[in-house]
Amino acid sequence: MLREVSFRLEAGRKLGLLGRTGSGKTTIARLLSRFYDPVAGRVTLGGMDLREVQVPSVRARVSVVTQEVQLFHGTVRDNLTFWDNAAQGGRIGDEQIRKALASLGLGTWLGRLSHGLDTPIAGSSSLSAGEAQLLALGRAFLQNPGLVILDEASARLDPTTERLIEVAIERLLAGRTAIIIAHRLSTAMKADDILVLERGRVVEHGPRLTLQHDPASRFAAMLRTGLIEEDEA
Repeated sequence: MLREVSFRLEAGRKLGLLGRTGSGKTTIARLLSRFYDPVAGRVTLGGMDLREVQVPSVRARVSVVTQEVQLFHGTVRDNLTFWDNAAQGGRIGDEQIRKALASLGLGTWLGRLSHGLDTPIAGSSSLSAGEAQLLALGRAFLQNPGLVILDEASARLDPTTERLIEVAIERLLAGRTAIIIAHRLSTAMKADDILVLERGRVVEHGPRLTLQHDPASRFAAMLRTGLIEEDEA
């Protein structure tokens, strides 16, 4: 449960959301994507109370990339576009898909698949954890959202896939407003601002560089220990 949480994220800036498991990070992500609404206070996007915006409109502007990627029985094309593709009578053509993947640095990955966009996917066991993350990033890029909420994958990945994911994340976030639920310090360092949660409350919030160079800050302590999720006392 969140308590007296209040913050503002300016357009184009990236907020690193830190805190141990259960501190409220996922709750903030779900409120921003209208998986549920606040019982007190309000959440605004572009100055509008999200409760006054239709859910499909919110989901069109906010893209959430989570650690658990939902895959469906269909082709890679279908999973990237949720069947809104030209092959299914939808809006998104194959050239648009290929350009989006190339923009994310994933053209080589697509080329390695057995049948390219026609490669069949038979549920969540068809791709490795890393490949599923790459597909999720491709989905988000095709959506072209104004706000990206990234719940960083913590699974152990092979070095090649991890490099692809790092490049894809950099390109997806470029020029966009983003909230990064960071599990690694290297990912937190991509943020412009840092917000640290503890038991549903904000215990630290400020520009990353300011906190980084303040030896008394919690973020600086995390950098010194190398730990981004500290145990409660």
